[in-house]
Amino acid sequence: MYYHLLVPQLLHDDTFRRLCRGRDLLATEYQSRVLLEQAAREACLSEFHFHRLFRATFNETPHEFLTRLRMDRARQMLASESSVTDVCFEVGYGSLGSFSSKFRAQFGRSPVEFQREVRRIFGYSAPWHILMVPTCFSFVGGLEHQIKPDIE
Repeated sequence: MYYHLLVPQLLHDDTFRRLCRGRDLLATEYQSRVLLEQAAREACLSEFHFHRLFRATFNETPHEFLTRLRMDRARQMLASESSVTDVCFEVGYGSLGSFSSKFRAQFGRSPVEFQREVRRIFGYSAPWHILMVPTCFSFVGGLEHQIKPDIE
């Protein structure tokens, strides 16, 4: 009876492609200040419609998507021994405090604590370039209860 309210309606192919164009813009411009208006314009949708369809389709808001990309990139850079300040500005944050509090909220520890943990496990001078930090690393030290899942 209320099935149509529980199951999201399937998107038309054209609408899905336009949403993907908006998402791709967010992904390529994650280092700069991307406005919802720009992504919606790329998708040829109104801001409200873009936001609503984006969340229904990808299970996260455009802002959550952008934050997740930035935090994943920050984690990779911190593991590669970049300074916290460099990482902060590289991933698009203008304030070290905002970046640190967002990082802590996402992963349950500060960027500096994360770097110390990586150094403790992998050593100080890594001769390799770390491209990805596995998610299971986040569970080292029993912090799994503090970490938000990527997809809710």
